Amino acid sequence: MKLLKLGFFVLGFALWLTSCHEKGRAQGTVDTDAMMIRIAELTIDSTYLDEYLAILKEESAASVRVEPGVIAIYPMFEQENPTEIRILEIYASREAYEAHLQTPHFQHYKTTTLHMVKDLRLIEMAAIDEATMPQVFRKLNP
Repeated sequence: MKLLKLGFFVLGFALWLTSCHEKGRAQGTVDTDAMMIRIAELTIDSTYLDEYLAILKEESAASVRVEPGVIAIYPMFEQENPTEIRILEIYASREAYEAHLQTPHFQHYKTTTLHMVKDLRLIEMAAIDEATMPQVFRKLNP
């Protein structure tokens, strides 16, 4: 049931972001058809959890702040098991994702946390209904 709720949240969040970028799409800045959406599922060694979270927080904030092709990197953890991390990643395109992998802040994250990660699974996602699902998140856009 938790995974189903997480799935609906992630889907809705991704679609809300899509709706937020419709203006940019009309101006030619974001093509939602080219967007890359992914969920990263990680299990972190509990010995390193606090250190890992600090590094992840720094990396995700830097990515969104300085990379125009990074629409969202939204890290979360399971409330009942905080070593289970989920990251919603949304990029303007596959090229934006590839550029992200080369940035100093991502390279720092990857090299300093590699020994902390017990398991990693990357799941490619696609929006189901870009036209109607963003309505769920209108309250977030005052």
